[in-house]
Amino acid sequence: MKKGFYNILKANFLISEDAVKNWRFIVFCTVLAIVMIASSHSAEQKVHQIARLNNEVRELRSEFVERRSDLMKIKMESTITEKMVEKGIGPSETPPNKIRVIIKD
Repeated sequence: MKKGFYNILKANFLISEDAVKNWRFIVFCTVLAIVMIASSHSAEQKVHQIARLNNEVRELRSEFVERRSDLMKIKMESTITEKMVEKGIGPSETPPNKIRVIIKD
């Protein structure tokens, strides 16, 4: 037990005759660790991008609601009447007449 522990501390398993197997395993573990780190980094970047896009969507939605309410105020008859009175145009005193076209065969 003591001798095996000392061999591990001295890294005899890396210079012995069957060290090629050990080196392959170490290289495999290293490559696997690098792939895991890259994958984690990529996932974290996507999470940050999703959060940023969600904030942008919220801002655009609130801007849309604001613009829609402004448009509704502008389209109101009272607002249009006020703007036209400033230019000297007022609402008609007589209501409009319907024109009916009757087509006979």
